[in-house]
Amino acid sequence: FLKSVNRSYKYMSLKAKLYKLPITEIKVRYALLKRANGYKPFLYNITFDACEFLRSPNNPVTKVAFTLVKKHTNLNHTCPFDHDLIVEKLDSNYVANILSRLPFPSGDYAVYSTWFAYDIPRADVNIYLKATD
Repeated sequence: FLKSVNRSYKYMSLKAKLYKLPITEIKVRYALLKRANGYKPFLYNITFDACEFLRSPNNPVTKVAFTLVKKHTNLNHTCPFDHDLIVEKLDSNYVANILSRLPFPSGDYAVYSTWFAYDIPRADVNIYLKATD
């Protein structure tokens, strides 16, 4: 959910309830899209094994994305996961500060992600962002 505390402080929280525990095989597919007469692919469409990535972060793009949420989540260990997955109070100003360092043209963007457990799609998480100068 999104929470707007005041004009300058907004945050996102997410809780994913896991029903069959423990989960030992997780894959994530995400794509960066830019809005231009609808959302069109822009730069990245990556699928990775989350368990392997948490063991040894080797993809630089995924590493930047994980750095954004690392301090606000309980995804701080490798597989197996035997608890719910939580992202708590991810501050929009913090995200904007990190993303402003990246060379993106201004515009509307979306990050579409699909989360797989045992190669079965289990969740879709879509995040919409606006980059301004």
